[in-house]
Amino acid sequence: MSAEAHPTLPPVRLHSEAELARDALAAPLFARAVRLARWATPGTPVGSGGELLADRLPEAVRLLGFEDDADGAAYASEAWRVAVDTGLVEVTDVEDLAEDAADAAQPPAAELAEESGAFGVAGPGEDLALVTGGAPGDVLDLWLAALDAVLADAAVPDLDDLVEALDAGGEIDFTRLDWNPQREADFLDGVLANLYLLTVAEGGAADTPVPLPVLAASMVVPDGMAEPTNEVLEQVSDAMMRLDDQFRQLEPIGLVEFRPVDEELMAEAEADDDDGLLPAADGLDDEDVSRYGMVRLTPLGLYGIRARMREAGVEAPAIGDLADKGADALLDAVSGYPEGAAQAEIEQWIEGRELPEAVTELLAAARGGDAGGPLRRLRCQQALAPAGPAAEPLIRAVLDDAELGGLARVWLAEHGAADIPAPSEAMVFWLTVDTIAAQLGEEAESDELPGLMASLTAHHTGFFDAVWRVEHPYTAQVLEAMGRLHPDRKSAKEARKAAFKARSRQPSGA
Repeated sequence: MSAEAHPTLPPVRLHSEAELARDALAAPLFARAVRLARWATPGTPVGSGGELLADRLPEAVRLLGFEDDADGAAYASEAWRVAVDTGLVEVTDVEDLAEDAADAAQPPAAELAEESGAFGVAGPGEDLALVTGGAPGDVLDLWLAALDAVLADAAVPDLDDLVEALDAGGEIDFTRLDWNPQREADFLDGVLANLYLLTVAEGGAADTPVPLPVLAASMVVPDGMAEPTNEVLEQVSDAMMRLDDQFRQLEPIGLVEFRPVDEELMAEAEADDDDGLLPAADGLDDEDVSRYGMVRLTPLGLYGIRARMREAGVEAPAIGDLADKGADALLDAVSGYPEGAAQAEIEQWIEGRELPEAVTELLAAARGGDAGGPLRRLRCQQALAPAGPAAEPLIRAVLDDAELGGLARVWLAEHGAADIPAPSEAMVFWLTVDTIAAQLGEEAESDELPGLMASLTAHHTGFFDAVWRVEHPYTAQVLEAMGRLHPDRKSAKEARKAAFKARSRQPSGA
């Protein structure tokens, strides 16, 4: 996972560990691995790579119910490999057995050597007990190990390509295969990171499957290319086919829900060697887009990809991470969250506290003339919105506070409180500047910002003659933004003049 590509991601809402552990145990491939681990008696002979020997494999196939499936042996071998890689099955080689021949649970090394192709023996590993006796986190750790194994397999070319790349000595010629293990692993990690981002982004995919062409294009189409060329579309098609194969491998471990590319489309592409899978001119018809493959991260998949990202140094927050932090850390963090995620994080934070304590902490944390101050006050106002009558005395206590007085009046008015003292003109202008500064502090300027500016200035005659004198650290920046965004040309011009005056009042270098 690339920490450079996605240094900070929007927060994700995860299911509880108990729910995720149940999902992990229900994932078909993981469930098969557990079943084989329970089936493996101590002393089960295995080959040089820890694989089941040919005479034991049919029994494993029958145990998993694949005896009538042409790919049954492959499914059983895959499940056994996952069991070994996760520690559900423990393998001991011949040399280790020879050093401990007194172990009655294992056959003597000499007898084992007579087994055709035997390299060692296997039996249930210590970690198998965690499946039923461990905490949900233990189960998830086992599942993450299984996921790593499956991802490693998914980045390997298919068997036909490997056979074609064998040299005379039976070794793989990687130059003929045109396969770089690290490059392939990085490509798959990048795809999953982009899928994660599409899923957690505000207004993103969430529970909506992502079309495979969109995901492939995110890895292939250069930034800034408005209309992909036919050559780029062919590259996207090639990437789609790689992903189609890889997601087929990733679905059984519970990472994704996947609808593969329509077999008819692939047949048509193979029949016409000159064209890629995608249409070159008009792109995809929305009605037919699902034929090109659809993929969605499951809740367990979100957990898994987030865990891998964090291990790689990517900051990938989850809703609830701040529940035990102070109000200052809460408001600073959620100031960079999308609005819906910020509200969800704030609600969880408040739920863990007594209301008076929470209100007092939030108001204290909202103060400050630093760059994040305006947005913290906006988030504080958002956090206090659902607070009931018990919060009123605490909020009234800051009515005369230069930074919080405006916020307090807004809250009281929204809650229908009586006897709200009128703010001074200086406070009105200060609150106006602070409100706009908070909006400018968002990651992207909202479409509603020009309308907000027009509304605020329309209620005050001589607004720009007075506002440039406001003692707010962002007065000049707000006026410059109004000069750029205000929908009324005359007001925009007045804002630019006022911004110049405000700049002239600032100390040199401010």
